[in-house]
Amino acid sequence: MLATDIPTRQVGVREFRDHLTTLLRDVAAGQTLLVAAHGKVLAELRPPSPAAVPRRPGALRGQVRMAADFDATPDDILDAMESAG
Repeated sequence: MLATDIPTRQVGVREFRDHLTTLLRDVAAGQTLLVAAHGKVLAELRPPSPAAVPRRPGALRGQVRMAADFDATPDDILDAMESAG
């Protein structure tokens, strides 16, 4: 069953607090949950998107190269900045 097949459910703050574990299991199963107080939605909980993968620092190590002149500003750009004043 796709997450879009499961209807959005709205609960009050008290119900959310009293049934937090169960409601979070429902969200993990694909349901979107709206938390409301006095009819006003305060928060929306949904499962993470499939694209949300944990970042792996250093995953591209050794694959990215910087040009030797990366920090050098070309003379024509310097001239344009100096004459713009």
